[in-house]
Amino acid sequence: MSFDASSGHGNLLFQGGPMLWVILIACAAAITVFIERVLHYHRAQINSAEFLNGVRTVLKRDNVVEALSICDATPGPVARLVKTAILSRDYGRDRVRESLEEAGLAEVPRLEEKLSLLATIAQLAPLLGLLGTLLGFIKVFSDLVEHGPTASIAMLSSGVFQALICAAAGLAVAIPTHAGYNYLVNRVNEIVLDMEKSANEIVNIVTEAPAPKGP
Repeated sequence: MSFDASSGHGNLLFQGGPMLWVILIACAAAITVFIERVLHYHRAQINSAEFLNGVRTVLKRDNVVEALSICDATPGPVARLVKTAILSRDYGRDRVRESLEEAGLAEVPRLEEKLSLLATIAQLAPLLGLLGTLLGFIKVFSDLVEHGPTASIAMLSSGVFQALICAAAGLAVAIPTHAGYNYLVNRVNEIVLDMEKSANEIVNIVTEAPAPKGP
């Protein structure tokens, strides 16, 4: 038996075959998307109560320009909803509500952006691992057909090793990716719930503020 165990540990990337590289690329994409989304949601989730109180104070002084500046300087969908409501405040309470609904519908896809890619990677990774496993066993049987009884254990072990590496890699990528996807979905739901809770208060803030003074 001439199989070199040390080479098996040191050259996993090469012994895993071409499908392992595809799985690693998918893994890199999943990590990139997850980090980008976590940072995006961290910026988007603000202290809504404190922010809305600040906007209310400014609008009570009839300082619309400053209120808009605060909205522009504050990240997240709640700030953009407030800005939309302020710009619609002269058209009545109903129009403000309609504007908030339209803006809210536009914000949700922005929050869910790239999540479908993460879900796709979580679903495809085990399938890619399975494909790599099948290719590994195809290699084993190909060597058996080609060399027959003269096929060495080391020769056959190469295909089996490729199969096992790909299967493990596919699951190793799919499991944390699926967990990360569910975590991000929960973050999106929290932000959307915060938007919904803030909507009524936003309407009250902009409609209770003094109307702009005429010339």
